[in-house]
Amino acid sequence: MDRISIDDVEPSEAADDVYLALLAGGDEMNVQHFRIEPGASVPVHDHPHEQVGYIVAGELTFVAGDDGEEIVVGPGDSYSLAGGEPHGAENRGDETVIGIDVFSPPRDNPPWMD
Repeated sequence: MDRISIDDVEPSEAADDVYLALLAGGDEMNVQHFRIEPGASVPVHDHPHEQVGYIVAGELTFVAGDDGEEIVVGPGDSYSLAGGEPHGAENRGDETVIGIDVFSPPRDNPPWMD
């Protein structure tokens, strides 16, 4: 068994005020912690990985799909994105958003780690 604490990982700033940290991973999936400060956004992008997530704190507005549908998620909400589905996110609130994403297959070397 592997144990990786958020305290053991230096987050990367993937976009202005958007911090991501890869945590535990296996052959079929991995876990990523994220922190998105008020006013910050994740640009619309896609990737082949299926992505599911859970919001611990704050409120995040996803812009998802080809039609740009807006979906708001908050503490206690989970969500799923199909591989290849365009999506972005914005923290339009006053509170830092904290959450967890799980990717399958593992997203071992995302571009923001460069």
